[in-house]
Amino acid sequence: MDSQEKKVLYHTTNTYETLNELTDKTQNIWVVLHGIGFLSRYFLKYFDELPPEENYIIAPQAPSKYYLKNEYRHVGASWLTKENTPLETENVIAYLDAVLEAEKLPEDKQFILFGFSQGVSIATRWLAERQLHCDHLVLYAGGIPSELTAHDFHFLQSDKTKVTVLVGNKDEYLNEERLKEESKKIDLLFRGKAEQRIFEGGHELKKELINQLI
Repeated sequence: MDSQEKKVLYHTTNTYETLNELTDKTQNIWVVLHGIGFLSRYFLKYFDELPPEENYIIAPQAPSKYYLKNEYRHVGASWLTKENTPLETENVIAYLDAVLEAEKLPEDKQFILFGFSQGVSIATRWLAERQLHCDHLVLYAGGIPSELTAHDFHFLQSDKTKVTVLVGNKDEYLNEERLKEESKKIDLLFRGKAEQRIFEGGHELKKELINQLI
């Protein structure tokens, strides 16, 4: 039997969550991209100790939802898989563009782009594809896609973007050799401007580390 894969263009709708209010007192606007298994509304709890008047947090929602642990109770979500990654990446980036357009963010605030775990791959792809203005890029416990090169981030050199990389010394997805390889890759991609912080812990979010970013 012969089969043929075809494409169709259609309109879809997705949600996103925000925390706090965007006002004249706001100093920092965050776009925070969760990892596999999260929903955006639960991901926001890791940012609820930031001063609310100064920080406005936007948490986009990964589009592919599924039941966790095959128990059909709790729901998580994923941004991408290895299946048709280029097409799915286009869809995700179009969604993130729409979130920014909907928010109509002012340009006089500090813009922080934060990715955790799989969210790192989304943050870096989006940043590179759109060459976003970003005051602070935070890559927390995740890998940068192999197709991205130093050239993709060259615009950050003149943009004076701060880059912070956080990874746990007991992260179950990183052994010592892989950690060294990733560290070299970070230096190459961001031409030595990234600050790499190794913290005590595994593949986990820590509020105290997030609070130290501002």
